[in-house]
Amino acid sequence: MSDDGNSRQVSDFGPPVMGEPYLLTPGPLTTAASVKREMLKDWGSWDRDFRAMTAEMRKHLVGLVADGSADFDCVPIQGSGTFVVEAMLGSFLPRDSKTLVLVNGAYGQRIVQTLQYLERSHVVIDKGDYLPPRGPEVTEALTADPSISHVVVVHCETSSGILNPIREISDAVHAAGRKLLIDSMSAFGALPLNASEMKYEAIVSSANKCIEGVPGFGFIIARTDVLAAAKGNSHSLSLDAHAQWVNMNKTGQWRFTPPTHAVAAFMEALRLHKAEGGVAGRGVRYQKNRDTLVAGMRDLGFETLLKDRWLSPIIVTFFNPAHPSFEFGRFYDLMKHKGFIIYPGKLTVVDSFRVGCIGRMDDAVMSQVVKAAGQSLAEMGVETAAPPESALIERAKLAA
Repeated sequence: MSDDGNSRQVSDFGPPVMGEPYLLTPGPLTTAASVKREMLKDWGSWDRDFRAMTAEMRKHLVGLVADGSADFDCVPIQGSGTFVVEAMLGSFLPRDSKTLVLVNGAYGQRIVQTLQYLERSHVVIDKGDYLPPRGPEVTEALTADPSISHVVVVHCETSSGILNPIREISDAVHAAGRKLLIDSMSAFGALPLNASEMKYEAIVSSANKCIEGVPGFGFIIARTDVLAAAKGNSHSLSLDAHAQWVNMNKTGQWRFTPPTHAVAAFMEALRLHKAEGGVAGRGVRYQKNRDTLVAGMRDLGFETLLKDRWLSPIIVTFFNPAHPSFEFGRFYDLMKHKGFIIYPGKLTVVDSFRVGCIGRMDDAVMSQVVKAAGQSLAEMGVETAAPPESALIERAKLAA
């Protein structure tokens, strides 16, 4: 490793362009130089080579959860992650369905908002920002209301960084004879979702998350019988997963203009993902990133929002320091000047910020993040990053 003269060091997982910052966010994120290079070529959306690329991508993604099983298929959808979540909900929830939404953050709340727009009946278990929904709670809710047909959960709630117990929830939903839909936007590719070990109807994710591609599309991986049964459910022409699936299987083409450059970049990202050891290998690197970050930040006095048990290897939320000289806007600017773009908090109860652990970076980079945080605090005149006592009291109260 060598110093770049900007208070940080560049590792094999670092930005390939001098001066380009690390994106410590849940996506878009820092990508490999080889991924960027794939976007230098133009592709014809109807061309045979691009259709072959799409087919290969779909097959590879199914293989990450279903070992190539013919019982699942992959449907890419143009747009951001929210587009593909809405496509899943609108396509797989019949108009007479009733859905239990498990909420513990902003993205669970967004699912509720989407269902309101779709005019789909739903009920909510809201655990706040500190705790995950648990299997027994799901079982109790489903037993109490036999009219509930589906359950929706966010795999990793990045507004807090909490990792929800998907296996436990899947077991509860399956035992009750209901159907599970998973928003695995920020976890797919780094955390296991093997369909032979847990039961679900569909999952969704996005190109610019743990596979480390660039923004432009998301994808649904769903059971083929669920895709077949989705005909006529969708409220939307462009977000109709059934129609997209049928057309892709018939012609190999996207129904509307595809994000060709993003798909080409994603194919290289998939190659790097496989070379790293797939889901398991990617997950190990992200866990090391998290552990290095959390240990170093705690040494500076920062406190995590969550207890260790629920910390995900995707993104970590820290309380803002109580010190009167700390101001997040300035802290953000100082960190950016040192080459690290962090993420504002998304909590309503306490002031916080987030630091992502995903993207093309390793634990050596995370050590530099901690060093930059310490330098930034010193420049602000903040002797300790300890949070206000009120934040810890609120955490203890809400997590009780």
